[in-house]
Amino acid sequence: MILVLLPLLLLTLHTAVNALLLRRPRREATTGERVAVLLPLRDEAARVTPCLRSLLAQRGVPELTVHVLDDGSTDGTADVVRAVAGDRVRLHTGAPLPPGWLGKPHACRQLADLAGDVDVLVFVDADVVLAADAVAGAVDLLRRSRTGLLSPYPKIVGAGRLVQPLLQWSWLTFLPLRGMERSPRPSLAAAGGQWLVLDRSAYQRAGGHAAVRDEILEDIALARAVKRAGGRIALADGSRLATCRMYDSWRELTDGYAKSLWASFGSATGAAAVVAMLLLLYVVPLLALPWIALFAYLLGVTGRVLAARATGGRAFPDALAHPVSVVLFACLIARSFHRRRHRRLSWRGRPV
Repeated sequence: MILVLLPLLLLTLHTAVNALLLRRPRREATTGERVAVLLPLRDEAARVTPCLRSLLAQRGVPELTVHVLDDGSTDGTADVVRAVAGDRVRLHTGAPLPPGWLGKPHACRQLADLAGDVDVLVFVDADVVLAADAVAGAVDLLRRSRTGLLSPYPKIVGAGRLVQPLLQWSWLTFLPLRGMERSPRPSLAAAGGQWLVLDRSAYQRAGGHAAVRDEILEDIALARAVKRAGGRIALADGSRLATCRMYDSWRELTDGYAKSLWASFGSATGAAAVVAMLLLLYVVPLLALPWIALFAYLLGVTGRVLAARATGGRAFPDALAHPVSVVLFACLIARSFHRRRHRRLSWRGRPV
């Protein structure tokens, strides 16, 4: 059991190093490039208003256009867009979903085509609210990092405080950020689709969203496609410039995770290996001798605190429940595979 403590210590140190190296967009940046912000919507009438208002308030980007695509909404989403933004955004009606495509990749592909001849594409989800200099800061960092795809991770708010922080913690703990940027390996890639910034030419070389048309995790698949085409990618902390309310209730969270977790590990065997590793490192040692249990627990909590401090999250008391978070995450993975096996996965009224 004592042998588990060394990997735990190394992983916590790795979290600390990544937290120090994590890229962050600058405040008050400006850019003269032609930038298109692209917002896909499907039944988002209840939550899109704050996002739209934040897009209309962007500064430091004189050559900015905002394109919104209503992807078959039935709740009056388009009417809300017109009421909030008027003619200050370009509202488009989405085409029917063709065979072989999932909804979000299809909506994003249409938006990229509608953006015209721009230099940078900025994809934003409806649950994201940007600070006034967020787009300018992200484009500036895209260029300074010399990457084709930048994923500035927003601050996650709303339901799921026991589970949601594991997103940032996981890539800070297990992913070598600078190594990911330098490595040409597509398998070494991560991205968050809530807010993605891409060089237009890198996006086109990668095949755009057509290359990931049937991918549940189209954000990570797109990052891998950029790498395959010879481009570089980077993760960044966008918590000072963006918030994202992914879910408003535990039920929404479990449905959302069920939709995609099964696709996160390559196979059921891969998922089982990840779950076993997490439980072995962060839960099983708590059953050992008291001093081993205490040391293991403190290392896990320290990693969570480091991740929270680096990404704008709440460190306490959330980090103190880290073993509980790991167990809940394992249960969500099992639920996702169970629902997929029984063909019960859907999202926004479409089968997955």
